Amino acid sequence: MKKTLIILLLLAGKLSAQPVCNAFLYMNDTLQYKACKLVEDIDEKYYQFSKEFQMLYDSALVICPYFSWGYREKSVAYLKSGDFITWKKLIDKAVLYDTLLNLGYRAWCRYEFFRDYEGAIADIDLLETKTPEIGWGINGNYHLTVTKAICYSELGQGAKAIDILSTYLQKAHPVGLYDYYQLGAIYFKNKDYTRSASAFRKQIEHHELAEAHSYLSLIYKKFHTDSLANQELQQARQLKAEGKKLRMVYTHHSNTIFF
Repeated sequence: MKKTLIILLLLAGKLSAQPVCNAFLYMNDTLQYKACKLVEDIDEKYYQFSKEFQMLYDSALVICPYFSWGYREKSVAYLKSGDFITWKKLIDKAVLYDTLLNLGYRAWCRYEFFRDYEGAIADIDLLETKTPEIGWGINGNYHLTVTKAICYSELGQGAKAIDILSTYLQKAHPVGLYDYYQLGAIYFKNKDYTRSASAFRKQIEHHELAEAHSYLSLIYKKFHTDSLANQELQQARQLKAEGKKLRMVYTHHSNTIFF
């Protein structure tokens, strides 16, 4: 019970960009508590890229050299600036000192920012050995199981990707905004156009996207039904103009189709 409460407290803090410092006191970890208190509300005081921000976290890590959140927060500016070598050194330390809280985050970053598919899969596989619920990527777009399926698809292992994603969708609750889209795109890559069309139609029922209609247009062309292909393309263009399309802040989604 105590362990569960601690995890919930830390995760609650994670969603608000910082752990709940009192959770460390509950664990009788005064060093992490003092380090955490030193950087409490730091986002309201200093810009993430500022010298003051980095120095304050350095001070926190002097107080507690195993303060994983400190390494993780220091790493973010390097990730956003493109200094991936420094980012990796810092996030690896965060994972070392608190694997459960940081492994899924590292996996997502490896996928989203580096397209390091093998590395992301390795992290997710390891996380699955440590918890029954591996969670979602940090931006909330995909559950990490979906992320793993996308990674396998990008590595050319479409059948494995489809198996993982289809199995996940049979029991997923909730289904992600773009899950059926990714399933349709993976089927399309594997030239299974009938199942691809079915997945895109489910995507449209669940959350309509311009890109799903664009893919359907391509599928109808392959079936030599040009009038339907043109209808789907027109629908795709209209939805795109209305802003109903794939969205991601820093990069772009896998299987994005440009039209």
